Amino acid sequence: MQRRELIKLFSLIPYAGSVSLIPWGTAAAAPANAEKRNLFKELGIRTFINAAGTFTAMTGSLMHDYVLEAYQTGATEFCMLDELQDKVGEKIAALVHSEAAVVTSGAFSGMTLGLAGILTGMDQHKVEQLPHLDGTGMKSEVIIQKAHEIVYNHALKNTGCKIIYVETAAEVEQAINEKTALLHFLNIEADKGKIKHEEWVAIGKKHNIPTSIDIAADVPPVSNLWKFNDMGFSFVVISGGKAIRGPQSAGLLMGKKEIIAAARLHMPPRGFNIGRGFKVNKEEVLGMYVALDRYIKEDHNKEWKAWEAATAVIDNAAKSVSGVTTSITVPALGNVTPTLQIAWDAGKVKLSGKDLQEKLRSGAPSIEIGGVKDNGITVTVWMLKPGQEKIVAGRIKEELIKAVG
Repeated sequence: MQRRELIKLFSLIPYAGSVSLIPWGTAAAAPANAEKRNLFKELGIRTFINAAGTFTAMTGSLMHDYVLEAYQTGATEFCMLDELQDKVGEKIAALVHSEAAVVTSGAFSGMTLGLAGILTGMDQHKVEQLPHLDGTGMKSEVIIQKAHEIVYNHALKNTGCKIIYVETAAEVEQAINEKTALLHFLNIEADKGKIKHEEWVAIGKKHNIPTSIDIAADVPPVSNLWKFNDMGFSFVVISGGKAIRGPQSAGLLMGKKEIIAAARLHMPPRGFNIGRGFKVNKEEVLGMYVALDRYIKEDHNKEWKAWEAATAVIDNAAKSVSGVTTSITVPALGNVTPTLQIAWDAGKVKLSGKDLQEKLRSGAPSIEIGGVKDNGITVTVWMLKPGQEKIVAGRIKEELIKAVG
């Protein structure tokens, strides 16, 4: 049918009172006793116990039931996407001490969108010009410390901007010019750079240049959700599918009201912009909000003690094997959770770290671990389900004992 014929048909529906309207695509309900479909098994996909951490390649974290419930609720109704982002953004901004916030398709897209908003402001013509070339009149450079050079900074290059790397505060002063759009900071490498957070923000304020910070995987501690907003960064980005355990494909862009408003001009449902591919559906927006709200309200001291107890189970099992030593550390800036290093005397335990990784991976159940060294492995427990620490402990001990020469 032609579009005009469909319109004519629908115009008659209100008058056809005797017609029973059934939504198109309505599926028959499944029998109450139908067996639940296991798609992983059906597709032949390996699932595993995650003793490694929140890695994108491992699909991040697992959403809590209340996040899945938000998904299901969101899937039952239509709404206007902008209105949803408005209302959820207000709630999130209050939770994280920022002027405004918006749910994005991850931290990477948040970086692109935040910078895009700075470059264009609310000028729709400029929005349509990104990624810009010379001659647009927009600023075109972002300054970053050389120690903060990582592949994810490509998110900033997506706008068409060039990255200028510096090492000292004096070099920042020399690099700043009329083309400078942003001073960007990477929190997880903060200890490697010569310029710390507060000084970075101060330099930006001195020259009236916005500052941003990437804290993608840097929660816990929960206070990081508002620490950098309180510190004065112009915008902050974080992943949603790690410790917060929201949707893996979601994240947050939070910061100054004018930057967030301009960034949203680059987001769906609008087209003709560089952010059109950064789509976030209503289910993800609702899931991200619920996950964040509940995460902030959690008893984090109780959670930490549970991690320590689970780590101790694996630690005690591993070091009970002759020739094996262990140590527990806590990263300072990102993935701040108890991290167990298991090492062994190569003369006593005839096994490489890679060998142990493969044996755990190919076992039943399959187990994924973190870092691997010649004679050692790294394990974290914060992505384990309750009780899985005993399985991990037993399997590691079993393989180490087998390898004792």
